Amino acid sequence: MKVSDFDYALPEELIAQEPVSPRDASRLMVVPRDPAAALAHRAFRELDALLAPGDLLVMNDTRVIPARLTGAKESGGKVEVLLLEPDAPGSARWKAMGQASKPLRPGARIAFQAFSAVLEEVLGGGFYRVRFDREGAALEAAIAREGSLPLPPYIRRAPGPADAERYQTVVARVPGSAAAPTAGLHFTPELLARLAARGVERTCVTLHVGPGTFLPIRSDTVEEHRMHEERYEVPEAAARAFAAARARGGRVVAVGTTSVRTLESAASEDGLRAGPGRTSIFITPGHRFRAVDALVTNLHLPRSTLLMLVCAFAGSERVLGAYRAAVESRYRFFSYGDAMLLV
Repeated sequence: MKVSDFDYALPEELIAQEPVSPRDASRLMVVPRDPAAALAHRAFRELDALLAPGDLLVMNDTRVIPARLTGAKESGGKVEVLLLEPDAPGSARWKAMGQASKPLRPGARIAFQAFSAVLEEVLGGGFYRVRFDREGAALEAAIAREGSLPLPPYIRRAPGPADAERYQTVVARVPGSAAAPTAGLHFTPELLARLAARGVERTCVTLHVGPGTFLPIRSDTVEEHRMHEERYEVPEAAARAFAAARARGGRVVAVGTTSVRTLESAASEDGLRAGPGRTSIFITPGHRFRAVDALVTNLHLPRSTLLMLVCAFAGSERVLGAYRAAVESRYRFFSYGDAMLLV
């Protein structure tokens, strides 16, 4: 498959720069199961009317950390570091992405305002291993103090005070992501309460969003692309909820592509495997879905792995047609944009 097969024309002014308020005021395009049926245009706050009693909503409860750090080399040159994953909980050593005016080399010392790091290893492809001068709670506090929220580059502004709350989902619980699982940003406590009152069950899995989710594809063909690993965990409660939904005939409704990738990575013939894991799953057309029946997702970048996953789920022709309709109807795209419901 050619990467260009997953392209579409998007006017730049449709890339959302700010979130709507309240969260569930965003728009929701409903893509029905029948390809001959018309698309429906709803408000996200109406999601409870579109799901059925007995359905299971699966959300990603990862929490975005202030992963972007700006420091300086001993020469004075500016360095930007995006934290991805510690070697172990509380470790001083982290895998990170780095950017500087000149190539970063092993041994380079990076000074931040009140702490420092040494670049220990060049991993290639813009990835590095860095070791900070502290660990555990002291390092966590230093990152919280000096780090900034890693808004994606197509949001052409610095993060403001409101983003600290709006770039987290209302179920965000487990720190570890370098980007938000954006389909979850539309939910409010009130909408979750209405879903529960309707008989829609809810559970959470955790996938810490990293380069496997947000890095662009550099190759010409889909098959050449390799996904970076990301950490996930399926709690025992989520595995039980999944089994119960299957037993009662309810649909499993994944909120976001990260929930899809977690569920499809942990799915087996016997159900959903509980526990921690790592996944580099790349879901493209031809994938046989074993765990997901419906998908709530944002509108994704052209040529992205996320768009390919949605095309695998609902069919490329139907999804790309829906994207053209979204452009015509002036939907808002990407992280702070509008959403789709696909069955």
